[in-house]
Amino acid sequence: MTKKLEELFNLPDKDEDEPPVEVVDPKELFAESQQQLANATELIDRIDQALPQVRDLDSADTELDELSELARDKFEDLMNLGMNVEARFSGQILQTAGVLLGHAITAKQAKIDKKLKTIDLQLKKLRLDQTAAKQDSAPRPLDGQAVVVDRNALLKQILESKKTA
Repeated sequence: MTKKLEELFNLPDKDEDEPPVEVVDPKELFAESQQQLANATELIDRIDQALPQVRDLDSADTELDELSELARDKFEDLMNLGMNVEARFSGQILQTAGVLLGHAITAKQAKIDKKLKTIDLQLKKLRLDQTAAKQDSAPRPLDGQAVVVDRNALLKQILESKKTA
């Protein structure tokens, strides 16, 4: 390399010593990550045990069904009443009937949203379980050799191999 190129690309001089590169044993790194995963799993289990169990999910469904049914019944009663009274009074009655129908729809939507959230949480839990199982059965890292080479030495080796070829 010439001085101009080194200055242009802001490269260090090739005569300067580069700082030593820290070599990390892959077995130690793998063991450390396994330990962290085990600690995280233990923490999640403790959180699950500490959280109170959700109860009365079925009773909430029946209550929402009852409210929806009641709102629909009253909607039909108000619609019949609104059609049988004078026109000047029917507007407010029909508006109230519409509000009741909106409440019935909201109750059904809340029930459906709760079921969808439960299914979503179950799918997320299955996905986490599968990824944890994959990590447990992950292949062990291969033992190998590596050489730390600086850029200049690598370029020199490439140029020498081209000259001999």
